[in-house]
Amino acid sequence: MLEIRDLQVSYGRADRGLIAVRCVDLDVPTGQAVALVGESGSGKSTVALSVMRLITPPTGQIERGTIQLEGVDLLQLKSVDMRRVLHEKIGFIPQDPNSALDPLFTIGRQVDETLSATIRGSARRQTIASLLESLGVANAAERLDSYPHEFSGGMKQRVAIATALARNPKLIIADEPSTALDVTTQLGILCLIDELRRERNLSLLLITHDLSVARLLCQQVVVLYAGQVVERGPIQEVMGSPRHPYTRALVGAIPHLATPRTRLLSIPGQPPAPGEVRAGCPFAPRCPLADSRCIRENPQLVRYDRVEVACWNARVEDGS
Repeated sequence: MLEIRDLQVSYGRADRGLIAVRCVDLDVPTGQAVALVGESGSGKSTVALSVMRLITPPTGQIERGTIQLEGVDLLQLKSVDMRRVLHEKIGFIPQDPNSALDPLFTIGRQVDETLSATIRGSARRQTIASLLESLGVANAAERLDSYPHEFSGGMKQRVAIATALARNPKLIIADEPSTALDVTTQLGILCLIDELRRERNLSLLLITHDLSVARLLCQQVVVLYAGQVVERGPIQEVMGSPRHPYTRALVGAIPHLATPRTRLLSIPGQPPAPGEVRAGCPFAPRCPLADSRCIRENPQLVRYDRVEVACWNARVEDGS
């Protein structure tokens, strides 16, 4: 469904931009969910914005690479054709529904903007109400004329999901879809997204910093650090036996309620700033296994069974 190859993105002026994503390869097969995982600043959202071609000069530029959706390179499309792809084939679920929904317009009108012009009159209103009902919005037909402030956070996120699904897209991009919600609401929204993916055979690219969320929703995971892929493969294998020290640190930071209280692991230091270029592995200054080779040379991805890892000292470690 979605194939990204050799993607490099920078922010700022083209002649001296800060590179935020470099040499990223990523596949999202039809009907599957893939998680893009990493700390803040790792390049996750930049990859998602690149797929939607929302990074444009003077803010930034996609310097090289290909982004193919169903075999069509989105980077080669004219603006009018790309708008059609965004309208018909790609749905976006935002992190914060409070920012995504316009407070000046009713819920019904905002979902209506994404519908096809071939649906007219009362049929459009019924279609919107049915979609919202299917997403768990009670008495949807009576609430189409309500404004966002009249909905709870969880209900607003369901409206945002309805907006993403209104045109029956092929690909859903979800950017931290549960982060802005309270804990009791998060699980319901995540389960709803997973149910919709299965029912509609959707492809899902999930942006998250939480590996436990990735394990719940996804079959594959891609771990980013400093804009580079450091590990990728089936989610159960990557989380069960992480090979890269960064992945092990992320897994170690997940609390386990079934085990006695222990101090959560933390990663010392700070991730590099966008555009900060240094020789060697970008994780080396924070890595407990770094040696002289790590300081000198940046490792390439190497396959171990079904998992690919970019680390000179990759090793299997039980992360269960």
